Amino acid sequence: MLKDFKAFIARGNVVDLAVGVIIGAAFTSIVTSLTKNLINPLIGLFIGKIDLSGLVFSVGNAHFRYGQFIDSIINFLIIAFVVFLLVKVISRLMPKTSEKEAKPSASEAYLKEIRDLLKDKPL
Repeated sequence: MLKDFKAFIARGNVVDLAVGVIIGAAFTSIVTSLTKNLINPLIGLFIGKIDLSGLVFSVGNAHFRYGQFIDSIINFLIIAFVVFLLVKVISRLMPKTSEKEAKPSASEAYLKEIRDLLKDKPL
């Protein structure tokens, strides 16, 4: 069982996923800091409050913290934009494979040979 677990962990996809999760968590903390320390004060200049997370309205005993929701939306938009840019850069760097360059499979090659032999044979 230990051998199977070692083979599972050593697979490239699992390691890539683990690295992605760790980097994603670190990136999320950076974006949260960017939003909290730079973007919110900038928005706060126009709204009049620097800390958007403190924006709350109450109905009875219920408190609706819409400022924290705005913070979350800003974080999401920043992360989504950066992921979009990364996908664009990666898609430019990856080599494009066209259908002409793609090597036919063995069955396709055999079918082409059969087709060519049938063309040469008179009916």
